Amino acid sequence: MDMHTVVVGTSGTTAEDVVAVARHGARVELSAAAVDALAAARLIVDALAAKPEPVYGVSTGFGALASRHISHELRAQLQRNIVRSHAAGMGPRVEREVVRALMFLRLKTVASGHTGVRPEVAQTMADLLNAGITPVVHEYGSLGCSGDLAPLSHCALTLMGEGDAEGPDGTVRPAGELLAAHGIAPVELAEKEGLALLNGTDGMLGMLVMALADLKNLYTSADITAALSLEALLGTDKVLAPELHAIRPHPGQGASADNMLRVLAGSGLTGHHQDDAPRVQDAYSVRCAPQVNGAGRDTLDYAAVVAGRELASSVDNPVVLPDGRVESNGNFHGAPVAYVLDFLAIVAADLGSICERRTDRLLDKNRSHGLPPFLADDAGVDSGLMIAQYTQAALVSEMKRLAVPASADSIPSSAMQEDHVSMGWSAARKLRTAVDNLARIVAVELYAATRAVELRAAEGLAPAPASQAAVAALRAAGAEGPGPDRFLAPDLAAADTFVREGRLVAAVEPVTGPLA
Repeated sequence: MDMHTVVVGTSGTTAEDVVAVARHGARVELSAAAVDALAAARLIVDALAAKPEPVYGVSTGFGALASRHISHELRAQLQRNIVRSHAAGMGPRVEREVVRALMFLRLKTVASGHTGVRPEVAQTMADLLNAGITPVVHEYGSLGCSGDLAPLSHCALTLMGEGDAEGPDGTVRPAGELLAAHGIAPVELAEKEGLALLNGTDGMLGMLVMALADLKNLYTSADITAALSLEALLGTDKVLAPELHAIRPHPGQGASADNMLRVLAGSGLTGHHQDDAPRVQDAYSVRCAPQVNGAGRDTLDYAAVVAGRELASSVDNPVVLPDGRVESNGNFHGAPVAYVLDFLAIVAADLGSICERRTDRLLDKNRSHGLPPFLADDAGVDSGLMIAQYTQAALVSEMKRLAVPASADSIPSSAMQEDHVSMGWSAARKLRTAVDNLARIVAVELYAATRAVELRAAEGLAPAPASQAAVAALRAAGAEGPGPDRFLAPDLAAADTFVREGRLVAAVEPVTGPLA
């Protein structure tokens, strides 16, 4: 476990801190300022709770039941009941890192001092994270409007010592047993606290932050594989010249072109042809790689801006304002996050599509400019990478289905009180699948391109030093080079892990310098 400590203050958090807590087990501490803000906001809530006038979330029911005033003696039961009734998720468990991000981001909002939650509740949330206790959260249950209600409710249920959770050893046990084993007392929720623990975009935001980290690696990796494919196809690197991209100044396009140019520096393959008729232009999938990859990069940058704003937000309803008011609002609606989650699924699908087109070109003897059919050792006896491309094509087809926006949908709930929802949780869940698939697609192109580059090298044409570094590192990772047919799935799995873990980028950067 990483002993790095993330301090949660009143002004939000960073994407880096989310990843550190969710994926790397960083410890969490509340700042003194956060504890003070929590206590000050709680004084306001307690004062309102003592008044006879109903205040939403403090002394009323919730959603379509907000018209009922709740007496003092029933309010603790009200808070317990909202958690128990809203913990209504179904389906498979979601990943541990998603639940940890969800919990941490809810703590981030609670620590802002705008929710009215007591300091001891916030501390218990931090204690759960630090103990490695992960509530069981299910795939289905959030419409992404009044927060990720069911997922957050399952987390709040664990705070109460109820339901099931996973311990640090990976075993699922009753939450009460896990809390007792770690010396953590279950919380007794007071006015507003149950509602405050449920109203947030934390699940979809956590998945957005982690997807951005993964996609940054995959876009750089795809620039590298595009360069390797260009090289293997004896393409021209003249289209990557900075002056050409300066006259269409999209930042991502320029960054991708520069990455490719760095990878191809010193290549003895670019611009060569197997006959005397020079190719005037390469195919779009080769020539336009910076334009496609770059547009995706720019979309990532926009999504990162939205994520940054959300990470600095206090998402709850109602909220406690510094002047003592407790006001209802619609800030829990997930539309801003849902839209960019869908945008990212679209650009991931298109990046996967262009990768597959280059792979197919490498394998087609009519378009590969002298490479053997399917990069086979003895075509006919050997099938080479024929079916690896089938697998890649199947993944690309799935990516297109995953690119259909979830945020364009809405389904009313809560007796039409919540009559327009974001579906942001659904957008986040399908994006996670898309990111996984994109890593596999890039890995297949890498595997094909490195084999093709090695076949060119056997003909006496020297690949770029960065290409040679990529080939050597991939082979050392267990993905073998050209030769007779063999069981291919382990090689593809090794290439997938190599790409997914950022080792492709790490292999070439000692030669190229830092890539964008």
